[in-house]
Amino acid sequence: MPRPRHANTAARGQRGAAVQGFQLTLFTIENRRHHGKQLSHWLLQILRELRIRGATHMVAAEGIGHDRRFHTWHFLELADRPEEITVIATEEEVQRLFDRLALEDVQVFYAKTPVEFGFLGKSGAPETQSP
Repeated sequence: MPRPRHANTAARGQRGAAVQGFQLTLFTIENRRHHGKQLSHWLLQILRELRIRGATHMVAAEGIGHDRRFHTWHFLELADRPEEITVIATEEEVQRLFDRLALEDVQVFYAKTPVEFGFLGKSGAPETQSP
């Protein structure tokens, strides 16, 4: 059974239809928790629940936090490892995420940069799978 196509092709970033939106990066460390889950994993779950596609979770060896503290991983303890989740999303998607984070009272540092995004190539955007 074929999947229905999204009615707004610009919002999906079909080939030739550049979309204006944001690159949103959320920064945390491995030992932060929300509802008993690692915060980065909880954030990915919320992004999927909100049907915001295209998130990347990265773990770093070390970094300097907004608190000016040096965060690093050690062989014996990985709890302080810096993590970031990067999402490319429309303004409406970012607002839905911010609303949900406010509702959940999640405190997380972020960077939000305007971007243009879309798909290149003859076939255009790949088909999305249902969650």
